[in-house]
Amino acid sequence: MEMTFRWYGPKNDDITLEEIRQIPGVSGIVGCLMDIPVGEPWPRDQIKNLKDTVEKEGLTLKVIESVNVHDDIKAGLPSRDKYIENYKQTIKNLALNGIKVICYNFMPVFDWVKSDLNYKLADGSHTLIFKSKDIPNDPNKLLNQYSSQTGDYVLPGWEPARLAHIKHLFEIYRDVDEQKLRSNLIYFLKAIMPTCEKYDVKMAIHPDDPPYSMFGLPRIIKNKSDLDWLCRTVDTPYNGITLCTGSISEDPSNDVYSIIEEFTRRGRIHFAHVRNIKFISPKNNSDFYESAHESKYGSLDMYRIVSALHDNGFNGFIRPDHGRMIWGETGRAGYGLYDRALGVAYINGLWEAIDKR
Repeated sequence: MEMTFRWYGPKNDDITLEEIRQIPGVSGIVGCLMDIPVGEPWPRDQIKNLKDTVEKEGLTLKVIESVNVHDDIKAGLPSRDKYIENYKQTIKNLALNGIKVICYNFMPVFDWVKSDLNYKLADGSHTLIFKSKDIPNDPNKLLNQYSSQTGDYVLPGWEPARLAHIKHLFEIYRDVDEQKLRSNLIYFLKAIMPTCEKYDVKMAIHPDDPPYSMFGLPRIIKNKSDLDWLCRTVDTPYNGITLCTGSISEDPSNDVYSIIEEFTRRGRIHFAHVRNIKFISPKNNSDFYESAHESKYGSLDMYRIVSALHDNGFNGFIRPDHGRMIWGETGRAGYGLYDRALGVAYINGLWEAIDKR
């Protein structure tokens, strides 16, 4: 496996590549271009500039997260073919710069939902939390709350420029149910797979976060059955999964360990987001917060998670995903330096111990 670290670029991240390269065991950056409007092709020269910046610090750039899918594609509008052609051009441009995996999602309107981005834990750290009773019926209220908590930081999936047209976005999904959304995903994948195969780029879909419907919008990558359907319907190793342990486990009925075992054996997990969550209410088992990585602080057995990857032949990319804000650090919610660095050390320690057992 290759340990990676998400970085938003020199203009959009307070963390530097120099700091990241000092984290033992991190060799790769998970990159992105934040200033390209969703649906537009990513220019080859800007990708190269990003790659050159990363490689000058002795790191690799092989994974991109995320090349967002335009809502016209997800909703199946007549204009989707134009945006699919743009997406294919982006795949080509990324491939010509050495990219091997693209992480994406197919969630309508919102990529993820939390009720608070700055929840204070008993130890004084701050983290992301989901309490169902605190999710407003009007998503605009969440958008305003997020904006007040993050300042100038742009949150992927909650880009203000796109969500300024939120009424229109909900309108285009009015007649899109789970069956139609599935059909639109397959249409998209079948259209881009020849490009992926030609240029050797693997698509890795991120599970829905949370893995059930929000605000009346359909979600289709929620559980083991959905992942099996996806892999069988477009049966090529270039159609794969970003296995996010935190997201898929937000539904306690999902057995994250068996999911990892099965889809690693099948060679379909290309990228792993490894993090822990803590369920907080026995009366409402959908409520949780994002905990420290170590098993005893959350509800997931991280040893079993890393073992399931290791023992079933995982050779893709891993990142520690989110982290708490600790030691007084401020910045983009979930993406501080220190706790994610601790997560890297913990995951690498587990991997080495499993490798030597």
